[in-house]
Amino acid sequence: MRRKAIIGMSLAAALAGTAASSQGVDDPLLRPIAPDYAARWLTPQAPVRVYGNAYLVGFAGLNVGLIRTDAGLILIDGALPQSVGAVEANIRALGFDPKQIRYILSTEPHYDHASGIAALARDSGATVIASVPAAKVLRQGHSDGDDPQAAILDAYPPIAHVLGVRDGARIRLGGTVVTARATPGHTFGSMSWTWASCEGRRCLDMVFAASLNPVSADGWRFSDPAHRAIVTAFRHSFAVMRRLPCDVLLTAHPDQSGGDVKYATMQRRAVPNPYLDAGACRAYADKFAALLATRLAKEAK
Repeated sequence: MRRKAIIGMSLAAALAGTAASSQGVDDPLLRPIAPDYAARWLTPQAPVRVYGNAYLVGFAGLNVGLIRTDAGLILIDGALPQSVGAVEANIRALGFDPKQIRYILSTEPHYDHASGIAALARDSGATVIASVPAAKVLRQGHSDGDDPQAAILDAYPPIAHVLGVRDGARIRLGGTVVTARATPGHTFGSMSWTWASCEGRRCLDMVFAASLNPVSADGWRFSDPAHRAIVTAFRHSFAVMRRLPCDVLLTAHPDQSGGDVKYATMQRRAVPNPYLDAGACRAYADKFAALLATRLAKEAK
């Protein structure tokens, strides 16, 4: 019954923006983006503690991560404007206050993961942090032409103040340190985030990974010599992901790494913890390395 109540509350919050619009209230940071298409990602789900101080507060098709520290909260990604109310409701359902968010970390500057960040940052006063290339895109609110998907991506509310960091940067909040891991390819600014999460004396290596999916707009070719840098970036990121210390993998889209199955399993039984999988990061890299190889072979025909 409690799980159903939480889901219902999240769904109501997700629809709050629509209700407000129907009453003549127009919040530019909450205007829905591609609502019909985005609905496939935004199926409500109850927030869950994955391990230690790590939680998920997003949706069936989009992960939004939350890290609890002794000095406030860290959010990873922000989903879409029309889902901001549901994210904040999920945070409250866990017993936290969204105003406790101190940092919002971005995995990639695409609208499905980043277009809700402006409203979440406004509501919480949090500092937004992204890779240096992604910070530029977040500030302008749209992708540049070097993004394989640029032609099919919607613009979104720009974020005036974004702190750009480079690979290996360490973000400290209280006793928690999150490390930036550059994993470009899907976008040049894609960044994954790692930290240690503990239960008692058992500490695990956590990875919240950006997408490694080699997808593009129609007609865009990875095999074009002009796009060689993107293929090189993908291969670099596959290598990075394979060698990361990784006990628990969370990905921006849960179904890309079996996270949807792990979530469903945890709802049935929490022991043994289905998210614990020391081979998950390597399997994630191998899956998308194979897809890139298949794409390149298809383009060569």
